[in-house]
Amino acid sequence: MNIGDKVRILHGNESGVITKISSGGMVEIEIEDGFRIPVHRREVVVVSAVEKQYFGGAQAPSQTPSVLDGGTVSGEGVFLGYIPLNDKDHSIYICNDSVRTYFVLVAEIFGENCKTLLADKIGPNGSMKVGEKSIADFEEWPMLLVQLFPIHEKIEKQLPSIERRIKFKASSFFRSKGKIPVLGKNGYVFKLSENTKEINVQELNAELNEGKMVEQPTFKKPPREIDLHIEKLVEDHSKMSNSEMLRLQLKTFETNLNQAIASGMDEITFVHGIGNGVLRKEIHKILSQMGNIKYFQDSQKDRFGYGATLVRIS
Repeated sequence: MNIGDKVRILHGNESGVITKISSGGMVEIEIEDGFRIPVHRREVVVVSAVEKQYFGGAQAPSQTPSVLDGGTVSGEGVFLGYIPLNDKDHSIYICNDSVRTYFVLVAEIFGENCKTLLADKIGPNGSMKVGEKSIADFEEWPMLLVQLFPIHEKIEKQLPSIERRIKFKASSFFRSKGKIPVLGKNGYVFKLSENTKEINVQELNAELNEGKMVEQPTFKKPPREIDLHIEKLVEDHSKMSNSEMLRLQLKTFETNLNQAIASGMDEITFVHGIGNGVLRKEIHKILSQMGNIKYFQDSQKDRFGYGATLVRIS
């Protein structure tokens, strides 16, 4: 009785796969629905292939539909194979039973981290060893990432890449016995290149945006002349400090200038008055640092006594 054996509980209707053998004669069995139960080994019996054939028991559905339990693999493609070295250790192979050459990458995933096990080109009827794993550590096996990139050695239709993220369950792994293609050895085999679908980005975007109206950004066009005198901006500024008034005036200036640029205006005039010249100086400083301004100049002496700045937008 070993890990991976299909067993039946003598005093019950449950059957499953041995996932762990503990001291004291206890074994852990994963039954069909994924639950694991501890049972004494005297209470279980190994289900042999002869018994299954004689009674005509139906095979439980497998999570690897391309693998025939205890038989051969259907169809050509790329396969992941686990070949037993002894009763515990297994060698892992990538086998390419197809006419296509692939660049293959295999990595173990540890949360947000990963470890690359293999990165190489595999040709038709080729195989590559990925590593080794012990069945005794089955529960601790990390998720396995396999990526296959078809190599087009001539001008032809582009084929989609293949990606598989594999986290084995005992109930599916130990039912996947078969003859591993290319190598011709018995082991546990999984078809990687089945049920692939090419992703059409345009169709995917259309599905994601179906029924949604794409909003186009709109920008309010400001008046061609903006008066920045504080009494034009607030009803009562008697309690505002000079710095607060200046910040509000500059914010109003920048908001209207940005709207003028975004809406495609060619010019705009800001009326700031003469006063002590602080607001004018700050406005000219900002304009001198902008790249989309053609020029700016004092303007409208007849109306404001050079208390305004004309801005020409490039």
